[in-house]
Amino acid sequence: MSSFKIFFFSALLATVFSASAADFNSDVNVAWGNGRGKILNNGQLLTLTLDKSSGSGFQSKAEYLFGKIDMQIKLVPGNSAGTVTTFYLKSEGSTWDEIDFEFLGNMSGDPYTLHTNVYTQGKGDKEQQFHLWFDPAANFHTYSILWNPQRIIWTVDNSPIREFKNSEPLGVLFPKSKPMRMYASLWNADDWATRGGLVKTDWSKAPFVASYRHIKCDGCVHANGRSSCSSTRPTSNWYTQQMDSTSQTRLRWVQKNYMIYNYCTDSKRFPQGIPRECATSA
Repeated sequence: MSSFKIFFFSALLATVFSASAADFNSDVNVAWGNGRGKILNNGQLLTLTLDKSSGSGFQSKAEYLFGKIDMQIKLVPGNSAGTVTTFYLKSEGSTWDEIDFEFLGNMSGDPYTLHTNVYTQGKGDKEQQFHLWFDPAANFHTYSILWNPQRIIWTVDNSPIREFKNSEPLGVLFPKSKPMRMYASLWNADDWATRGGLVKTDWSKAPFVASYRHIKCDGCVHANGRSSCSSTRPTSNWYTQQMDSTSQTRLRWVQKNYMIYNYCTDSKRFPQGIPRECATSA
């Protein structure tokens, strides 16, 4: 068995055996959808529904200023064209910070597009997109955002797919001062989500349902202007975690085989030169 097959099998086992029995009732609020978001199984499962009238969404009760958030998600199966399922962190205000996982639906048999982005002070334009090495609608898979003062790492089933480093010495903005809440949603975006809006949502397939479970929020809770990590740094390794050589090898493998768009290589979009942080990206 190849080393990568061993890794993915090991990561799957880790996902199965380390997943905590989180309770959505205590961790989140269903924020919108007029009953289309439902907490089930004594708080162990949360489903979001989209129909022609509305989508739905939920958000964490706490805000965090750095942390690691894990979520298991099973996406809308079948023809999901026009739909977007999300899991992201976002601050308040017109100059917000944001770290995104967005899953852009597609026609039956075509792969989902996993869209990632990071905003600082309301400025984004740092997209990377991927296809996945599995069907994300067939089973639950773990999607994680690690956010510390040095970097942001997006992982899928414990495999890193993207790293965004703090490149402030180069004059690049990095989200580090605004607390962010965790959000998740299922909504209709057929004006842009699938092939740039060419493929519309087939409402005969509605209602569309995405499922979430095993939320795990390990972070610096920010409340009343203070962080729970103000006096002492957290002992969890996410606060100082870096990409070791094994993780860097896995990251390069994913990006070589499954990345379909990288803003750092889009010379037509940036005719004056690629963004400064791209020179230091993995």
